Amino acid sequence: MNIKYFLAALCAAAIFVSCSREKTEVLFNGENLDGWKVVVADEPEGTEEETFSVKEGVMHISGKPFGYIRTEKKYSDYRLHLEWRWAGDEGVDGGIFNYLQDGDKVWPLGVQLQMTPKDMGVLMGGIKIEGLEGPFYKKDRIVEESHEKPVGEWNEMEFQCQGGSIKVWLNGILVNEATCDATDGYIAFQSE
Repeated sequence: MNIKYFLAALCAAAIFVSCSREKTEVLFNGENLDGWKVVVADEPEGTEEETFSVKEGVMHISGKPFGYIRTEKKYSDYRLHLEWRWAGDEGVDGGIFNYLQDGDKVWPLGVQLQMTPKDMGVLMGGIKIEGLEGPFYKKDRIVEESHEKPVGEWNEMEFQCQGGSIKVWLNGILVNEATCDATDGYIAFQSE
């Protein structure tokens, strides 16, 4: 099943998680947001539907207001695959959270893969990342050049999360890896 998904003026496709070699779970059904919870900044009623929507089998994320959409279910050891693209004339900013913790708030506790054009692959967030100091942790990507495709073209991203270890591939290239204090949590896509 080839499902597509938009993220803060990005789009992604085929969102699924493999919890083991035998089991693959589709996270986005291409029809609605069943299985997902929306968290946005204090905004008027109905903002959630404007920020996160599904059109023609594609999940759209507008980028306004700040917030995220997360799975209703927590995951521990898994491999997450998705495809995305920047929509419009230029890329903006967004993120993908792994090991997102309880306590829904607009700036959540988790490990975020920063999604900024030409700087794709930086890991950051409030969960302690091994070898980094401070209240807000940032781990630059491990490759020098960007492997992101130009605005409008589809990219593939893969996350392997196991026992607190996170590895991230962008278009088949390992762009970052880290070990953090968390071993399970929600998967989320940021609106920023």
